[in-house]
Amino acid sequence: MKIVVCIKQVPSTNEVRLDPETHAIIRDGRQSVINPFDNYAVELAVQLKEKLGGTVTALSMGIPATERLLRDTESRGADAACLLSDRAFAGADTLATSYALSLGVKAMGGADLILCGKMAVDGDTAQIGPELAENLGIHHVTDVSEILEANEEYFVVRKATETGSRVLKVQLPALLTVQKDIVMPRLPTISGIRFSLNAPFTVFNAAEAKADTSRTGFAGSPTQVVKTFTPDGKREAQPITGSASEQAAQILKIFKEEA
Repeated sequence: MKIVVCIKQVPSTNEVRLDPETHAIIRDGRQSVINPFDNYAVELAVQLKEKLGGTVTALSMGIPATERLLRDTESRGADAACLLSDRAFAGADTLATSYALSLGVKAMGGADLILCGKMAVDGDTAQIGPELAENLGIHHVTDVSEILEANEEYFVVRKATETGSRVLKVQLPALLTVQKDIVMPRLPTISGIRFSLNAPFTVFNAAEAKADTSRTGFAGSPTQVVKTFTPDGKREAQPITGSASEQAAQILKIFKEEA
């Protein structure tokens, strides 16, 4: 079975730097980590490989420094990694990102199963997985909390819903987005780290991925950020004194001023 895991880099701290002109998040590979939800997808992929056989390839789109994060997935069981990196991919929204990732999957020869984290913690859209599946024309199930049955033809999964859960059977090839705690991610081993140093690693630019650049980056993003800002986290205490009725009047006045 050929399994592909989609990886996204997210800021490692609460301090998100924004480009003053494009309003996009500045991606610094040195201060980024793997999106936490994607760590669970990596572990699930490795466990499925151990059970069903096959290979696991980590796929990401980003700056060259993203290689460090993809090497980490190889130290934890992925067999290879692929990075889509080109200025033509920069500034992409979810639609342009999912299009680029679909080209990466095709460039690698397709996949029987694609796993993604439920969502990225910096964007919270949960759109990449479904959009990628639609680009590839394959089945998909979101918010998967448990794998009940798995073989080379189909998976039976438990999907979380607003009112509980549903059990679904999905034919392969398919894409699943997984919740956290579906499995417990393993730590890298010494042998895994040694393997990752020289493990297979491929980089595709826009031309090599055969991308239509009108569908990538800013040019291919129908949604544009109009304004982005870092909230002011300062708090100020205002003492309220007097009798109960006087305090109530002061509180009411404050509410009216803030409304």
